Amino acid sequence: MAEPHLSTDSANRAPLRFGEFVTLIASMMALTALGIDSMLPALPAIGESLDVVEPNHRQFVITAFLLGFAFAQLIYGPLSDRFGRRPVLVIALVSYVLTSALAAISGSFELLLVARAAMGASAAGARVVTVALVRDCFAGRAMARVMSLAFIVFMAAPIFAPAFGQAVLGAGGSWRMIFWGVAGVAALVVLWFWLRMPETLDSANRQSLRPARIVADYGLVLRDRCAVGYTVAAALLSGGLFGFIGSVQQIMADVFGRPELLTVVFATVASTMAVGSFLNSRIVMKIGTRRISHSALSALILFAAIHLVVAFGGYENLWTFAILQALMMASFGLATSNFSAMAMERMGEIAGTASSLQGFVTTLGGALIGAQIGQSFNGTTVPLYAGFLGMGVLAFAAIAVAERGRLFRPS
Repeated sequence: MAEPHLSTDSANRAPLRFGEFVTLIASMMALTALGIDSMLPALPAIGESLDVVEPNHRQFVITAFLLGFAFAQLIYGPLSDRFGRRPVLVIALVSYVLTSALAAISGSFELLLVARAAMGASAAGARVVTVALVRDCFAGRAMARVMSLAFIVFMAAPIFAPAFGQAVLGAGGSWRMIFWGVAGVAALVVLWFWLRMPETLDSANRQSLRPARIVADYGLVLRDRCAVGYTVAAALLSGGLFGFIGSVQQIMADVFGRPELLTVVFATVASTMAVGSFLNSRIVMKIGTRRISHSALSALILFAAIHLVVAFGGYENLWTFAILQALMMASFGLATSNFSAMAMERMGEIAGTASSLQGFVTTLGGALIGAQIGQSFNGTTVPLYAGFLGMGVLAFAAIAVAERGRLFRPS
């Protein structure tokens, strides 16, 4: 079989109207954020209900999801390249509904962690196959624009998901009702996808499941400097993000003594990521992915350094935390909206396999780094921002290597 051609054309081949296409893609991607962020207000209740003694161990509810999410991505990519995007996505989304229900009825912390890992493994299909589906229809700056617009809708989940969890608890409901709610939303999304989205993978581009072919395709990804560099950079930045998600509930409760403000602060911070992505969608076609993402990453490093100085000097308060974190997340949104597009730029007909490998590296690396940052929580925000600064600097180094030092260039 001939090697897949690594296409870089940017034609619009979307099978739906642009607005519905972006919204559906974003809704499937948002199931991951919904499955993570709606749990944050419930972590103390889960710990109390299931006899979790060590407060930091409650973060494993997040980590288990991310680990399942990471490893399963290696499976979905080759499957979607062989059987098409539509059947693989339907199976993944239905599994997400069922595993959310399993989490809702878990009677022990151990069973809950198993269910959470299975939820993550199911959500991985939405992440991998949707990126491949977008790549079937768009490429280059056009793909970056679509991903940015999808990310805006996607960010509605972390803005509203903690509020949903808090509302359930505030109304006297059990944390289990949160999982039932997630299952219901996922059921609506899979119905929408089933009714409206046709197959986007051309039958001529379907790949075999032979191990030699899969290994060869992985080799194509790993030999592409930009694919590797931007994937590593995304993994490093994701480590800082996952560290924030894992420890923000404890920060609000233990550092600032205001756990009731978790949903407000988290929504405010998350909304700036959406603003960054929206801004990217408006300027990327004119300015280019590299200039925007390299500048945004530089800004993230600067804000992280300022925040670390503030925290280390003992000047941290709720206002400095919210404002500086919001600025960092806006920079994060601008940078990572483009990282995925640049990593997939030359992956054309192996988009599913490429997306799965890149997603595996990004999520596993981010989960392990984020878990380490979260478990380092010591009653201050210093470990979090030391982690953000370190990961930002390393991400910049990875991009510099990928681009052979030619940073901030138009294309």
